[in-house]
Amino acid sequence: MNIKDWQAIIFDFDGVIVESGDIKTQAFAELYHSYGEQVVTEVVRYHRQNGGMSRYHKFRYFQQHLLGQPSLTMDEEQSLDQRFSELVIEAVIASQAVPGAEALIQKAATTIPLFVASGTPENELKTIVERRGLSPHFTEVRGSPLSKQTLIAEILTSYALIPEQVLMIGDAMADYHGATMNGTAFLGRVRPGDENPFPRQVKIVPDLCALTL
Repeated sequence: MNIKDWQAIIFDFDGVIVESGDIKTQAFAELYHSYGEQVVTEVVRYHRQNGGMSRYHKFRYFQQHLLGQPSLTMDEEQSLDQRFSELVIEAVIASQAVPGAEALIQKAATTIPLFVASGTPENELKTIVERRGLSPHFTEVRGSPLSKQTLIAEILTSYALIPEQVLMIGDAMADYHGATMNGTAFLGRVRPGDENPFPRQVKIVPDLCALTL
């Protein structure tokens, strides 16, 4: 896959640009620690199986289907969100980059527009991208509460991009579904040692080094 083959590239963030997946997993475990080991185990399982999904959807799922409690109020959801952010934001800013990611971004940004479409809340995501010094390389950084499918659709429409000429790079099925529903190309990133979540026909890479050649 050559950069010149694409009109634009859309990146997921966690697990594609930075190695922050484990940080988010630990944060969910910490948030629900007081409910006991069984709940924490299910929280971690659901989080890992639903990579790319907004944390807000996960909070609501845990509240209703795991804890069996009334729906979260807006204040309760914001409190969970703030606590989660406090647990992860500095760690994500300091986390290692996925090998090849920063080199690819710096190289590609000189020739085509680059975007981020992530399940991380948009304001938090923009802070992280800026603190990591990556903001100048991206045309736009987009995050939740909108779904991955909607984010990709809005990027395609706003910048008059041809879906077949746009590459989405993601590490979760939410990324794959978002790309597929919008008709873009897709490349899956699967960290060495992790289980491949994608259908057999999806091309995967262990890192982004090959894209920088």
